[in-house]
Amino acid sequence: MKPYRDFFKRGIDIGVSSLGLLLLSLPLSVIALWLHFANKGAGVFFLQERPGKNGKIFRIYKFKSMTDQRDEQGHLLPDSKRMTKGGKFVRKTSIDELPQLWNVLKGDMSLIGPRPLLPEYLPYYTEKEMHRHDVRPGITGLAQVEGRNSNTWEETFAKDLEYTENVTFLNDCKILFGTFLNVIKKRDVQAVPTGNYLHVERARLQNKN
Repeated sequence: MKPYRDFFKRGIDIGVSSLGLLLLSLPLSVIALWLHFANKGAGVFFLQERPGKNGKIFRIYKFKSMTDQRDEQGHLLPDSKRMTKGGKFVRKTSIDELPQLWNVLKGDMSLIGPRPLLPEYLPYYTEKEMHRHDVRPGITGLAQVEGRNSNTWEETFAKDLEYTENVTFLNDCKILFGTFLNVIKKRDVQAVPTGNYLHVERARLQNKN
């Protein structure tokens, strides 16, 4: 048993997320109203299923940064064409992640931990990589502080596992401080997703083998 990981970390999550939602309630409401118009009626929140601790599926909350524009066949346009100016701003500043404070308060997530990825990725993890789900996923984590979008999948998973094996108050403080620095400096940020999906990449490698 590890006191910080098993008890105190959850208490800190509840306290910080509660205070954050209270203090940010007005700014978050203003941002939501702004995105309502910027997203051209596509909605304010992006909700998607993600695997959490022990692989349990939950619904993640983010501010929506794209429209729902489709082509003549009814297919969604590429991300780069649906991204709005407001969407680029909330992504570059990481404001789009703030609604996840609600996920933290509910217990789906932690402030610090491996980022929750797509459920489609689950069959493509190695047995070792599955241990990233031994802890609650986080709004930010070691991989986001050290490399973020510039990391390869292997580098990301290595940092996730490094974190899960060393969950301490000091490490969480370092990651939180590093996150603030990255946001301020806008380091390793991709406003528009590049489409580097794990299940596509590993399925391609499996086919080669």
